[in-house]
Amino acid sequence: EVQLQASGGGLVQAGGSLRLSCAASGFTFDYVIGWFRQAPGEGREGVSCISSSDGATYYRDSVEGRFAISSDNAKNTVYLQMNDLKPEDTAVYYCAAGPILFSPSQQCPIDNGMDYWGKGTLVTVSS
Repeated sequence: EVQLQASGGGLVQAGGSLRLSCAASGFTFDYVIGWFRQAPGEGREGVSCISSSDGATYYRDSVEGRFAISSDNAKNTVYLQMNDLKPEDTAVYYCAAGPILFSPSQQCPIDNGMDYWGKGTLVTVSS
């Protein structure tokens, strides 16, 4: 059984940093894993994803250069380092994963095929 456990959210001032962690277990296949967020009153959007097979990554334009996704295969954990946070980054962040269907840049933006979801973690950025 695939399980995802996210952690690391919190309250930070604009310009600050946070690191989200997602501990994954139960995978028996290559997968795309990443982070999605949903702000109050908004739809869910893909933030960043990484492929377990070749390390290919995706970042949405608004976080490019500020966020960095990485994976520690020994710990089966994926991280999202978030720097220079902005109030518009405030949202509930979810870790999600699914079998590789396409590249992360195709699969992540609209959570295409992301079959497994962890509980969300709240990130609040104050101005």
